Amino acid sequence: MSQKSCLSVILAAGEGTRMKSALPKVLHPIAGLPMVAHVVKAAEAAGSGDLALVIGHGVEEMRKAAQKFAPKAETFVQEKRLGTAHAVLAARAAISKGYDDILVMFGDTPLIDPEALAVARRKLAEGAAVVVVGFRPPNPTGYGRLIENAGMMAVAGKHALELLDKVGNSNAKGEFYLTDIVEIAGARGLDVVATEASFESALGINNRAELAEAEGIWQARRRREAM
Repeated sequence: MSQKSCLSVILAAGEGTRMKSALPKVLHPIAGLPMVAHVVKAAEAAGSGDLALVIGHGVEEMRKAAQKFAPKAETFVQEKRLGTAHAVLAARAAISKGYDDILVMFGDTPLIDPEALAVARRKLAEGAAVVVVGFRPPNPTGYGRLIENAGMMAVAGKHALELLDKVGNSNAKGEFYLTDIVEIAGARGLDVVATEASFESALGINNRAELAEAEGIWQARRRREAM
């Protein structure tokens, strides 16, 4: 797997109004680094050689920050918020370069475990076309189902654009959802598998309370590692 080329597409276009800050959401710090920088480090630890950062709010501020935590990353602007598949396709120019593996993750999940990404890549190496990373929430009621999509996904590069281009927007919000590629791939007879990550790894940050919670979890991890 280590010899396979990999592009990580990190979705970081959200405004994050619930953070009550002018700072783009993914630039809020966890342990002294922008939360999206932790996502970048996880992607690199999972063997991703290239990065595509999809931005939208605070474009210049994001580009300036990216020069520090991901100087080699390509940045792409999602001009309109039309869903997650639409956001991924903002990085079409990078995806079309012919990578073996495409990893997709959100920039507001700073506790992401590199091993969860590595497992997803191993499933691609075994022949899967799409790998959905899920988690088991401690309180399933709030998430609506027992196993929830963690927002992380791995797609075989040779199928990525053909699947993404088939995503439609016939839904209440008129948006293009990345998760629709699961059904599209299945209808084409392609293998779709699911893997499970920890709840912490999938924790998304939407407000200051969750930011503080993530900081506490990160610090607790470091203490355990030091013991």
